[in-house]
Amino acid sequence: MGSHGIKDRVAIVGMGCTPFVEHWDRGTDDLLIEATAEAFADAGVRKEQVDAYWLGTAQSGMSGLTLAKPLQLQGKPVTRVENMCATGSDALRQAAYAVASGAYDVAMAVGVEKVKDGGFQGLNAFPIPGDGTARTLTAAAMFSMVVPAYGEKYGVSEGEMREVLSHIAAKNHYNGARNPRAQFRKEIAAEKISAMPKLAGQLGVFDCAGVADGAAAAIVVRAEDAHLYTDKPLYIKALSLVAGNGSGVIDPEYDYTTFREIAACAEDAYRQAGVTDPREELAMAEVHDCFTPTELVLMEDLRFADRGTAWKDVLAGAFDLDGRLPVNPDGGLKSFGHPVGASGLRMMFEAWLQLRGVAPAERRIPADGRKLALTHNLGGYPGDMVSFISILGNELG
Repeated sequence: MGSHGIKDRVAIVGMGCTPFVEHWDRGTDDLLIEATAEAFADAGVRKEQVDAYWLGTAQSGMSGLTLAKPLQLQGKPVTRVENMCATGSDALRQAAYAVASGAYDVAMAVGVEKVKDGGFQGLNAFPIPGDGTARTLTAAAMFSMVVPAYGEKYGVSEGEMREVLSHIAAKNHYNGARNPRAQFRKEIAAEKISAMPKLAGQLGVFDCAGVADGAAAAIVVRAEDAHLYTDKPLYIKALSLVAGNGSGVIDPEYDYTTFREIAACAEDAYRQAGVTDPREELAMAEVHDCFTPTELVLMEDLRFADRGTAWKDVLAGAFDLDGRLPVNPDGGLKSFGHPVGASGLRMMFEAWLQLRGVAPAERRIPADGRKLALTHNLGGYPGDMVSFISILGNELG
């Protein structure tokens, strides 16, 4: 069941990432050129040497022309990818499988979103005709339901839950304050976060990730060719994608304390990579912290904590930068920002920096011999989502 995987058959040999901020003076073309130029330079590759391109964007372009025009590509296949908030990750997944298949020698995955000056608060979601049963709550409202559900199931008081969520947000702002590419670069005390106005349920302003503009890119080749491009490649150990069937929204047994698609995706990814104890084997993780309770539940779905215990681990600092398993050392969606089409590749960019030992010293993860990183995206809402997980490593085997 699930993918047979492509463990150690494909390597990332170059990456690039723009700052994720409000680029009022720059367009989609500018962001794409900047991210790809950094990746080309990183790998020592010219655009003509890339056999095929995959472009992930939710709403900043309709086809491969969105990338081919600014890069002035000649006679190259460019595939546009969209898979909600897993868009950038899925672009990388498709590029990697294309290389693993032997169809191409060199491929590039690019993600971009440019929405901040579009006249909307975030993505301008267009209405898709349906049967009238789709949920109409905001994303914040839907994820806010996790908070009382988790507290009731595991006996965590409202005050304790507030402390846990504020710790998650403060941690990510602490990390983001040390990241020159992040959208929000200020530390914020947990007490201040707790005092913020509420937006939905118990979620306050700083429980929610920011929408940003940005782009990121990765170049992939066969693993045996990696050292032709760099002496520090990242090897792909696992790529897992799970699309839910929406059953959670109609299942009376669904209780909002787990995301079933993520748990299934994690099992598949760990099987592909041969990971049996993620808490001990992973050096770091980048997870989809669209809201603070999302990160809390992910710690259990990804098996970083036992069921009902992640809140204690959060308060104990287990996932802090100097903790047992650093989570979101670049600031996460919460602090780095969330241009939907680019976020998945941005997560891999952090693994690229950290596992190769070139991340800024002030936010570098502990050098304890662990050599694997996990990245995770989700798109959708509790009970109805897609999930992506990659596991990357700096050594073969």
